[in-house]
Amino acid sequence: MTMAERHGGIEEVELRDVEQQQQQQKQQAQEQDPQTQKSLLEEQHQQEMGAPISDDAAGGSVAAQHGFVFSMEQLVNLSSNANVDDLQRMGGVRGLCAGLAVDSEMGINGDDAEDLKRRAEAYGANTYPKKPLPPFLWFVWQATQDTILIILMCCAALSLFFGMIAEGVHEGWHEGVAICIAVLIVVTVTALTDYRQALQFQGLDAEKEDIQLKVIRGGRSQAASIFDLVVGDIVPLAIGDQVPGDGVFISGHSLTIDESYMTGESDPMHKDVYRPFLMSGCKVVDGYGTMLVTAVGTNTEWGRIMATVNKDDESVTPLQARLSRLAKAIGKVGVTVAVCVLIFLVTRYFTDTYSGQGFIDVIKELVDEIAVAVSIVVVAIPEGLPLAVTLTLAYSMRKMMNDKALVRNMAACETMGSATAICSDKTGTLTLNQMTVVREWQGGELHQPDVINNFDPASPLLQVILEGVAQNSTGTVFIPPNGGEVEVSASPTETAIIQWALTLGMDYNRLRHASDIISVEAFNSTKKRAGVVVRRTDGEVVVHWKGAAEMVLANCESWKDAQGNSVAFTSDKLKSVQAAIATMAASSLRCIALASSPVPLATVPDDTESWQFPDTSLTLLAIVGIKDPCRPGVPEAVARCQKAGVKVRMVTGDNVLTAKAIATECGILTPDGIVIEGKDFRVLPLDRMMEIIPSIDVMARSSPTDKHLLVSMLQRMGEVVAVTGDGTNDAPALYEADIGLSMGLSGTEVAKESSDIIILDDNFASIVRVVRWGRSVFASIQKYIQFQLTVNICALSLNFITALTSGAVPLTTVQLLWVNLIMNTLGALALATEPPTSDLLEQPPVGRTAPLITNIMWRNIFTQAAFQLTVLMVLNYASISLLDIGGVANPTQLKNTIIFNTFVFCQLFNEINARRPNKLNVFERLHKSPIFIAVLCFSITFQSLIIEVFQSFADTTSLSWQQWLLCIGIGAISLPLAFVAKFIPVTEAPLFDCFQRLRLRPKRRKSSRNLITIQELQASAISAAAAATGSRAAASSAAAAAGGKSAGNGGTAAGGGAGAVAAEGEAPAAPSAAGGASLGGAAVQPAVSS
Repeated sequence: MTMAERHGGIEEVELRDVEQQQQQQKQQAQEQDPQTQKSLLEEQHQQEMGAPISDDAAGGSVAAQHGFVFSMEQLVNLSSNANVDDLQRMGGVRGLCAGLAVDSEMGINGDDAEDLKRRAEAYGANTYPKKPLPPFLWFVWQATQDTILIILMCCAALSLFFGMIAEGVHEGWHEGVAICIAVLIVVTVTALTDYRQALQFQGLDAEKEDIQLKVIRGGRSQAASIFDLVVGDIVPLAIGDQVPGDGVFISGHSLTIDESYMTGESDPMHKDVYRPFLMSGCKVVDGYGTMLVTAVGTNTEWGRIMATVNKDDESVTPLQARLSRLAKAIGKVGVTVAVCVLIFLVTRYFTDTYSGQGFIDVIKELVDEIAVAVSIVVVAIPEGLPLAVTLTLAYSMRKMMNDKALVRNMAACETMGSATAICSDKTGTLTLNQMTVVREWQGGELHQPDVINNFDPASPLLQVILEGVAQNSTGTVFIPPNGGEVEVSASPTETAIIQWALTLGMDYNRLRHASDIISVEAFNSTKKRAGVVVRRTDGEVVVHWKGAAEMVLANCESWKDAQGNSVAFTSDKLKSVQAAIATMAASSLRCIALASSPVPLATVPDDTESWQFPDTSLTLLAIVGIKDPCRPGVPEAVARCQKAGVKVRMVTGDNVLTAKAIATECGILTPDGIVIEGKDFRVLPLDRMMEIIPSIDVMARSSPTDKHLLVSMLQRMGEVVAVTGDGTNDAPALYEADIGLSMGLSGTEVAKESSDIIILDDNFASIVRVVRWGRSVFASIQKYIQFQLTVNICALSLNFITALTSGAVPLTTVQLLWVNLIMNTLGALALATEPPTSDLLEQPPVGRTAPLITNIMWRNIFTQAAFQLTVLMVLNYASISLLDIGGVANPTQLKNTIIFNTFVFCQLFNEINARRPNKLNVFERLHKSPIFIAVLCFSITFQSLIIEVFQSFADTTSLSWQQWLLCIGIGAISLPLAFVAKFIPVTEAPLFDCFQRLRLRPKRRKSSRNLITIQELQASAISAAAAATGSRAAASSAAAAAGGKSAGNGGTAAGGGAGAVAAEGEAPAAPSAAGGASLGGAAVQPAVSS
């Protein structure tokens, strides 16, 4: 051996010695108190890196000042580099926890506000900079960019200039300044309205981003806002969750993460101690685990990307686009009328009025006539139509928050009014999601509720059952040290089973540590079960399964008696167990079976990551019947939907008998309704499928593909479909539906991001309120259109006819601008913010092809416009003689003032008529509309000021009290006239074919109208799932998350974890006694698709 080799060998030995010493230091650090751990870690880092870790950056000194070992820069580099060696140099996960003063099992002390504050100051908060709301002056500037208003301002400037030249400074400035002030008022009101709506939408965006997650603090699992997450938090992860910050894997099984949002890699990444790094913003697609948060906010890659994304949502809803087309059509008519009026005015001036005036006088007259024409255009162009939609949507979205519905997609508000079908989950939506075990099959007998908890704790059978419950679970049990009620944190189904086991004497935490978990199979929505393989202290390996009763039973060859002996199933015994399941299912109970089996040690592979452990030849241990009561008010809410023309269907993963019992209790299952299983539905021939779909009330044992197929077929049949979902596997159906409704309490983040509206309380009654708000949006817009068109027709006709016949118009520029303000901004504010009425659910849904302007609206519009025009024309041509005002100083000005005042009051009273286009009582619930009353009072007050105070400003003159009564009285005639007009019958066919092209097209993200075969429909489901879960580049995904619609992987709804059966997804309950789906009382045999 050469000297070099010897020297190399000595170096290797020394290196091993150093590593052993470092390892011993780590182990000692783990056994010492936190301060000793920090000291040892600092010494180790000084040896390895040559400097104290707290001095490597400014962030290190901040962290050290707050009592932490690791600097912010080190933790950020750890996440960015994702290097396991860097983690090992920090002492591994245990050393990292020690340096951050956190217990890997107990978490930080959530009751210590100072500790949370220190961590936020040392490592930052879990927020990122957002684009600030523009200042109010920016909205003022945007309002001044309107072309028509710019022309008016130019006219005002010219009128001011030439007026002062022609009439002198003291008199010539009135009209020009008046126009400027009127434009300024219009701009200010418009800017205020836009600014207010921007503030509301900003608040709604903050609500959307406030994700609620679970963290472990002080040994207990508790809910927290994602904004309150700090470095050092321990976060449990389950299927469908979003990784809230950068961090490292602590423990778990089969944890798989979709990192396509950040890396662009479509293949999910498995996480374990060898691949421990987790990135913020990614989604959990399988398994479960816990993570240590090491970076939050802009210190994460996700946060840095989001900080650069501007969430300017300039998308236009279908109704806004539709109203824009209507506004353009009306605007063209208005421009045509304005041009004609200008031509008539100029012609009459030069042919009748002109008598050799000077150039300045001629120019001023022409400028005034141009201003009048432009004002007519201002009145004619209904800018208030898009504003009314925005106001209505903003108001509705804010009020829907009070009704427990958070709108993520603004278009969904209006689309919901067109919904004709609702496909609802059962658990948590129709039921309370408050589950308790009330019946049980154990030891060969079905036990009643009063004897469930009277078993011998020392029973061998009970010991195996309790082991299976404890290990085949993702829940946590917290026992307060000072006594008190035990806290169970798990899915509702698991909570019920754990609480049942606790009453049987289970020591949950002891059993969790009494054996080692070898492998886990998380809940699967297809197999509807979950399993775990454990190695006991004596070396014996056992597999525990938990899931759908009949599916687990199908894999059992024996059952355990009360003494713990395995007894082979006989046909009679098997039938008795099936009868027990049917009995519980018929009582609306969810049936979960527990089974186990020994596993030969020789069959356990070294690498268990992809091991398919045994799921056959099992021994049945017990079957529990879990009660989940129907939500109070659901039957009434379902009845209201049915009355409103919205078909409610239950789509559940539960057993047929359980589904039928709940559907009957909720009022969903009708006497002629069909109950069918997903496996039978998906194989039906296309013609048979389309034949029975209208009669399907309940689809049991449905898979995500079955739900997606049903939604696609309903859309193909012309239905507007709303779908509820709470799990990751619901993402394709939520994405495909016209309106996706996710559950706020039990829903996964993947489901929420795939939906349009989040039901915050998971209550079906809230969905009914959403339907009512959706219809209210369309109804409010129709009210405003009726009011707007009446003003347009009357104003345009009045100015056109008077200009044509007399060469002058009775309404000045300032007066027209005031009418425009009443009609557009104030009218939209008054009518668009009316609360919905209960009678909206007594009408059929607004169809896809429903015209914006109904025949009833045309009747009301023409009646009011004809009355107003007739009265105003009489006042224009005969009021001087009829009212005997020829002797006043300026009879023409007084006549025009009376016309203007009468015209305004006609609009104000007609605004009241517009509240109830179809009802005789237009004052119904007027006291419930404070904004409407406020707008009306403001309009009357300002109109009085214009007439009596701002006379020079508006070119008006004072009116006597008799003249005031005359104006108000004529306007008030609009009320009885509208009452009488509603008795005039109208046809149902649209009045004008041209308006039939203006259709309401609800949001359709995926079109399924061209699907012609079941195979293609199923392929569409797969494509939708791929669209919901496929890879995206980091930048595009961030933009999608910022303003678009993203979905996660189509995993399970169970909230993750072994045994998370029926957590958020619909867990099965019992077998079908008929052996098939019930179609009107007859069994449907599975059909073979050709």
